[in-house]
Amino acid sequence: MTRPRKRVLVLSTLWPNAAAPRFGTFVASSIEALAKQTHWEPVVLNPIGLPPLALGRYGELRRALEAEPTRTEPVDLHRFRFPLIPRWGARRNPAAIAKAALPLARTLHEETPFDLVDAQFFYPDGPAAFRLAEALGLPLSIKARGADIHYWGQRPWALAAMREAADAAAGLLAVSEPLADDMRALGLGKPGITIHHTGLDRDRFRPLSHDGIRRRLAEALDLPLSGPAPLLVSVGALIERKGQRFAIEALAQLPDIRLLLLGSGPEEAKLRALAKALGVADRVLFAGAVDHDLLPLVLSAADAMVLPSKSEGIANAWIEALACGTPLVVTDVGGIRDVLRPEAGVLIDRSTDGVVEGVREVLLRPTDRMAVAETVSRFDWSANARQLADHYDRLTA
Repeated sequence: MTRPRKRVLVLSTLWPNAAAPRFGTFVASSIEALAKQTHWEPVVLNPIGLPPLALGRYGELRRALEAEPTRTEPVDLHRFRFPLIPRWGARRNPAAIAKAALPLARTLHEETPFDLVDAQFFYPDGPAAFRLAEALGLPLSIKARGADIHYWGQRPWALAAMREAADAAAGLLAVSEPLADDMRALGLGKPGITIHHTGLDRDRFRPLSHDGIRRRLAEALDLPLSGPAPLLVSVGALIERKGQRFAIEALAQLPDIRLLLLGSGPEEAKLRALAKALGVADRVLFAGAVDHDLLPLVLSAADAMVLPSKSEGIANAWIEALACGTPLVVTDVGGIRDVLRPEAGVLIDRSTDGVVEGVREVLLRPTDRMAVAETVSRFDWSANARQLADHYDRLTA
């Protein structure tokens, strides 16, 4: 029997745009799968914070917002601007987002009523979505992903807002059991927490043939990647929490090995200067934010993926690398023990020596890339969508 259609108003600051095409792709993939494969119809509100004078990257965001304020396929997406004070305005962002979103949310609700409000990140999305749910008289769901708990949860004013939203929610989601434990320790578990792992595009992320793959990648990225020397890749924003500096420092003890950094962020200048100071700049390659279609090629070309993070929930980069048959050299954080099997990589200390030892261990042992890929066979966007639909159904029964 066909289930009746239900509608969810999804608030997410994480969503790809023309200025940042890789930003929040995992959220978009999850919600798009929900729309295509379940009886839930999501309508997405994507707040974009812009200061009064939008220059530099904020100028790019403003142009992206102007170019595509709304979209109906594959989901009904509405982008909107809210006033942002860079660096100092985080405390007021939930209220600013809610104020900017509420007129649109009311209009959409009046046209075709929603059954639920959902926040895809705990801060600032959660407290902002709480205000929308309260105004519309709807149940609320909030999802935690990692940095929202580990970073914002350490700021008393943010934690107070997160607790208020959590207490009002009908249910919470977390991407791993360790993250759920961290939430409970912060007093964020009152409504109950359901584990909702990430998904994966299994047609895209799979082991690709190594014949000529580095030559093709070198041409695509215009970087010196050809040749037999071992290649490490690190995928993630260039921020202190991701720990790319430990991987760069490790190269001083790992001769001939190259490191490809995928991502952009405020630490880039420091990381470039560090590589130069250590004399390894010719072996540290900065690719920036690459096209999503190139990512499986990059991961399949690498001998290992290195990510010495300070904190994570379940990093999509872990799952995508493993699906391409690439072993991990990663810190023991978040839900990594839910993911990593002995044949698929090693856990390391968050230090230069930890990276060195981990890389040596992985490179010295033979890797069966198909066996590594099989360790994440359970991750799938279709399964992710069904689990999310079941969670929504429980909250609206």
